[in-house]
Amino acid sequence: MPAPGAAHLLPLLHRILGDTVLGIYLHGSATLGGLRPHSDIDVLVVVSGPVSHPQRRALVDELMEVSGGDSRPVELIVVVQDDVRPWRTPPTCEFLYGEWMREEYERGLVPAPEPSPDLVPLLTMVLLGDAPLFGPPPAELLDPVPHDDLRRAIVSGVPGLMGELESDTRNVLLTLARVWTTLATGRIRSKDAAADWAIERLPAVHRPVLAHARAVYLGKRTSGGMTCSLVCCRAPSSSSRPSTLTPRRARPHPTPDASRPRTPPRSCTPRSRSGACRRRCRS
Repeated sequence: MPAPGAAHLLPLLHRILGDTVLGIYLHGSATLGGLRPHSDIDVLVVVSGPVSHPQRRALVDELMEVSGGDSRPVELIVVVQDDVRPWRTPPTCEFLYGEWMREEYERGLVPAPEPSPDLVPLLTMVLLGDAPLFGPPPAELLDPVPHDDLRRAIVSGVPGLMGELESDTRNVLLTLARVWTTLATGRIRSKDAAADWAIERLPAVHRPVLAHARAVYLGKRTSGGMTCSLVCCRAPSSSSRPSTLTPRRARPHPTPDASRPRTPPRSCTPRSRSGACRRRCRS
């Protein structure tokens, strides 16, 4: 059930990763109510063994050709099955491509494997979405994610998320709404559905800014004036305080390609979707 713009990724992935590919799965907006105007294509690939440096370089080069521009941005994550099954936390991200790192890719940097708490909610969404592009249902390759691990993972991302409130207001507010509803109900919803849920429960004075963020996400309004102070956007206090259902993954520690001029890597900071990978307001 390829989403619009996803079918072309299959031959690319099979060509580069070969017989190590066990399964390829859609997640994010494509499985949570459908792609929105600012959504990208979120794909998880499960492989049987490590991805070599030449394969990483090839993935980066080819994904840069098909992601963004006139096409929807792509976010691709690769995990080695043995790194996530049996389940342990934090899981290891074998490879990550996202448009927010395009400048680094152009300088010759290649993402390296690293532990990633952000994979906890992502793998949860993959299992719930059950949307294979190739291979068996994800539950045949991935263990279920314990709910306590999911809660801890999304809560741990709150400080970093709040640090981006001024620069990426729309996405941060929608993500906080999703976190809040997930902690309160145990259900992962699309960003706009989570915003609907949260708006009904917010004090009236705080509703307009979240409603505006939702409208921009759905393409019904422009993003003009989409800035907000920490005071006006603070969620109501509760025992289930919003944290992050991390739509933004932390930048992987990239490794320089020896065949290209070396450029000092930037600090490993949470991605800013507003420009890039997300994007748009991804997932």
